[in-house]
Amino acid sequence: MDNLAGIILAAGEGCRMKSRIPKVLHRLCGKELLRYPVELLSRVGVERIVVVVSPANQEAVKELLGDAVEYAVQTAKTGTAGAVEAAASIIKGDARHALIMGGDSPLVTEGSVRRLIDGHLAGHLEEGRQMSILSGIVQDGQGLGRIRRGEGSKQSVLGIIEDSHDTARDGQPVEVNSGVYCFQAEWLWANLGLVSAGNRQERYLPDLAAIAVDQGSSVATQLSDDPVEVLGINNRVELARLEDIQRRRIREHWMLEGVTISDPSSVVIDAEVVIGQDTLLLPNTMLLGNTVVGSGCEIGPSSVVKNSTIGDHCRVTSSALEESVMEAGVDIGPFSHLRPGAYLESGVHIGNFVEVKESRFVAGSVMGHFGYVGDADIGANVNMGAGTVTCNYDGKDKHRTVVEKDAFIGCDTMLVAPVTVGAGAVTGAGAVVTKDVPPARLAVGVPAKIIDRIRGSS
Repeated sequence: MDNLAGIILAAGEGCRMKSRIPKVLHRLCGKELLRYPVELLSRVGVERIVVVVSPANQEAVKELLGDAVEYAVQTAKTGTAGAVEAAASIIKGDARHALIMGGDSPLVTEGSVRRLIDGHLAGHLEEGRQMSILSGIVQDGQGLGRIRRGEGSKQSVLGIIEDSHDTARDGQPVEVNSGVYCFQAEWLWANLGLVSAGNRQERYLPDLAAIAVDQGSSVATQLSDDPVEVLGINNRVELARLEDIQRRRIREHWMLEGVTISDPSSVVIDAEVVIGQDTLLLPNTMLLGNTVVGSGCEIGPSSVVKNSTIGDHCRVTSSALEESVMEAGVDIGPFSHLRPGAYLESGVHIGNFVEVKESRFVAGSVMGHFGYVGDADIGANVNMGAGTVTCNYDGKDKHRTVVEKDAFIGCDTMLVAPVTVGAGAVTGAGAVVTKDVPPARLAVGVPAKIIDRIRGSS
């Protein structure tokens, strides 16, 4: 959208968050608050986005967003009008209109912003509109600026007043300001200097509504899709409240896309999770981070999956996955744990109380009960007996274990890495394997000794 630039205000200190983390970098549904408006403006076609930062948070914000946006630094506490002035030097003269919103308004929807833009552009052409405001009708609106309108049938916008100055409040629903605006850019740059400082010597962008009206210019509002869009975040109570709303939205989205959630209120799904059709999410399940779940899966109950990929037709029963991969047709659990680097190929079965870390199970291999596999390569059609442990750490370094295809690892085997168990080899129950086992040989005892041939092998 060549004639529209975006400005996101992210320089506020967020003192009421009581945090060493900048407010806009706190997370809502697994995603930093600031990413919501940045991604929203990109989706509606705003190609040039300037994020206004403070000297204190600029490095952290730049680390998060990188080169996806441009940056302006607001060096003094001069309010939202001052923040826009900081961005003016970057984009002044490059766009005919400016879309401005805060960095702490994650519930604003794409549909509302598109209607705000379309209405503003049409209003500018038809009546010379200089300012458009995304507003919402709410029952309370405590702490939110109120849209002030004239009397009579026209009820045109006269300005925006603070909640504390609304002496005419009668308990009825009120129209409030969301903090999302469209301006005719040339008018904006020319009039920012007219915004006067308040009690705290800060200058506020909403005052431009009254300035435009006094000049005889048109100001209009666009009602949001949902009143909750006007809500921002000033403290952790409000963060939790908005997260609850956003999680409900996410669950409803995936149910409408063909995912079954048997107890929605107990299920947590982060903003960037992707889920295939006909997957069933059972109670108390959490899908976090950049997780992808295929179609026809069953996840839960009480499973936690974080930053992992699960293929089609998998089952994760009361287990935890983090930074792991399950190909199609894998089942795991209950009460097992895939740690970072675990990779289970198609058809692998992991039963109860198994922990896997930095290891790959090739297709068809199984580990039914109790054990630890770390830093290992498990070949095709291997049976890992109950109680098997790969002893991968010698107190200084990690070492790898290799179990080749068709091997059979007996119950309570200790595989002391680095070690290789050859194709078709067998370890006896309780063996402590400290040396490589050749293919098709049997290792028994403590420490394990190699028997010439497995009976019946050729």
